[in-house]
Amino acid sequence: MCGFVVCAGDPAAPPGGDLPALLELLDHRGPDETACDPPGRRVRMGFKRLAIIDTAGSHQPMRSGDGKLAIVFNGEIYNYLELRDELVRETGAVFATRGDTEVVLAGYRHWGPDVVHRLRGMFAFVVHDAEADLLFAARDPFGIKPLYWTRRGGTLWLASEKKALPGLDRERVEPDALAHYATFQYVPEPATLHRGVHRFEAGCSALFRPGAEPRPTRYFRPLFHPRRIDDEQRLHREIEAALRESVRLHMRSDVPVGTLLSSGIDSTAVTALAREVDPRLLTFTARFTDPGLYDELEVASRSAAELGVVNIPAPVSAEDVMAELPRIVWHLDDPVADPALVPLYFVAKKAAEHVTVALGGEGADEFFGGYTIYREPKSLRAVTALPGSAKHLLQRVSRALPEGVKGRGFLERGTAEIEERFVGNAKIFTGDAKERLLRRPGPDVREVTGPVWDESAHLDPVSRMQYLDLCTWMRGDILVKADRMSMAHSLELRVPFLDRGVWEAASRIPAEHRLSGPQTKVALRRALAGIVPPSIVERPKLGFPTPHRQWLAGPMFAWTDQVLAEAACGHLLDLEYARGLLREHRDGADHARKVWAVLVFCLWYGQIGAEPPPRAAAAVPRRLPPQTAAALLAASAMPEAPAPAAPVTDPPVPQLPVSETPGFETIGFETPGFGTPVPEAPQTDSQPQPQPQPQPQPQPQPQPHSLQPAPIAGAPGTAVEVVPDYVPAPQRDSPDGLVPGF
Repeated sequence: MCGFVVCAGDPAAPPGGDLPALLELLDHRGPDETACDPPGRRVRMGFKRLAIIDTAGSHQPMRSGDGKLAIVFNGEIYNYLELRDELVRETGAVFATRGDTEVVLAGYRHWGPDVVHRLRGMFAFVVHDAEADLLFAARDPFGIKPLYWTRRGGTLWLASEKKALPGLDRERVEPDALAHYATFQYVPEPATLHRGVHRFEAGCSALFRPGAEPRPTRYFRPLFHPRRIDDEQRLHREIEAALRESVRLHMRSDVPVGTLLSSGIDSTAVTALAREVDPRLLTFTARFTDPGLYDELEVASRSAAELGVVNIPAPVSAEDVMAELPRIVWHLDDPVADPALVPLYFVAKKAAEHVTVALGGEGADEFFGGYTIYREPKSLRAVTALPGSAKHLLQRVSRALPEGVKGRGFLERGTAEIEERFVGNAKIFTGDAKERLLRRPGPDVREVTGPVWDESAHLDPVSRMQYLDLCTWMRGDILVKADRMSMAHSLELRVPFLDRGVWEAASRIPAEHRLSGPQTKVALRRALAGIVPPSIVERPKLGFPTPHRQWLAGPMFAWTDQVLAEAACGHLLDLEYARGLLREHRDGADHARKVWAVLVFCLWYGQIGAEPPPRAAAAVPRRLPPQTAAALLAASAMPEAPAPAAPVTDPPVPQLPVSETPGFETIGFETPGFGTPVPEAPQTDSQPQPQPQPQPQPQPQPQPHSLQPAPIAGAPGTAVEVVPDYVPAPQRDSPDGLVPGF
């Protein structure tokens, strides 16, 4: 897990930014190593490293032995050992490191852009292909790892976070993106709140050629492919096997790994399966310390005791929030008005004091149907099934009813098409309230949701709602807060539910096996019945019950009012209207989500062009080395751990043919799809260690990385690299005024 900045342009022209200085804004993403190409190159790469795999090697930027390819890579490839073996068998490749970055670079040399179809993990990377005079960039299928890009004059810039791009000022704030933020509580990709700055979309790759605009190519769409279920037990075994394998792969690490444990089934399942790999697992849970608030710690600590793992609480108070919220917002890049990111920030801070990697439960609700709103198509069926004329009459009746009359909302939603009534999991400012808030009217939300609805027109209503959330809510909210709040403390957060194998199982579940009556995630709950404590399996969905309503009406009222009163963004938002909502909230109305959205934006806007806000709390200490962490665990008061769960005895679930893997498409590039399925490895009682690799034949000793990087893919016994199957398109000439040759 790392951060990088890339700039490409004429080295004699002003680059529009200071690469080393911008790179330092990503120090939280990679405090272990810093490397930056010297001036004078057409393409310069800077890198901040958080060492997870091959901690003594795998330095970046990494270049091939012949200097034709270079890469900066952020993320983890969980099947890198299997891909390495495949490349050795197929090409005779020789590897100089034990990490996954070199595997991605060698994979690009052999498969070209099709390498993205082989990668099982979370990633954002940029490859400089000097021979073809292009940059190739790609982002993982679900959008776990971020990537941004912009142009400044004749220079192209790419970075892991927006704050590391040049030219971010208040004059470039985009009002249309602000209007979408007011509704969604985040800025939907590929837009950002700065004009001319773009977020690379999830599941896309692109070629950046000299003098030409990038041509993004979508290689993945998370569309559901429900199938008929004749054997429910087999379905449950498939889900269990896929998640168990994913957790096992996500535990691959050369540094300590823990889990973030809440009171819900998703993080509890991940914890239970991670404990099968490492019985000495540490877990971490947020705890709200202000009196009278709901506290997840009681349930989470009881689950930890039943699973036989240590649970460490992370206290959070209203005072902590007021002290740290400016820093939290700075880490977000663009505002995200989800209060749940606050406890995530503090629990990640606590986890980073003990481990370098943590697993979380993100993605389960979107994959398996975990939100209660997904029950709406069934609850509204009495109205939605009526003929059009009858629905039109009921719609007129609903409009005639006074506000607050019971049944009006039901009729309004039942007579509206699904594309109109559902815009995703968050819906903050709409209608008159949105017009009151914004100084300038914004575009219709269907600018964002319309294309997504069109892509899922062939699916059932529940699957369409999940698809919309996968393409908007999960990418813009869930995964942004997961990445930024963990990396704020140099903690790598891995999400085993967002795995290719788990997706293969989840995408085929019919809607009636995802939702049944009041219960959500039905198939997942049944699959986990033998893994998760019974009290958790049937526990209803709570979300993350952050007490922002109580905070804004009580201990945070005066502070919030002062922030709104002093904010400099009154030309964009009616802040007096927002302060009125805050006062009404204090007096008993519930405007918490609206007020929180305005508060977060005001803090964000005030930081544009300013120095990063200081940490109010003490800086996180460096992680303990593995041997020290083991000694700490041995001395801790930990309940006696039960024996690890027995390996699954059911026949292994057969892998789907490559051509049938759902969601992955051939669009633009001539791609064959996925590579060889990951072989099943035996279960072990301890965390897996890197597999021994074939000993390479003698080859020239590489110089220090900053001068001459190590060779990566050579024929055995020589320093000559394998001729790739992929042949890039010929180099193009650069028109005047555009980006020159790289």
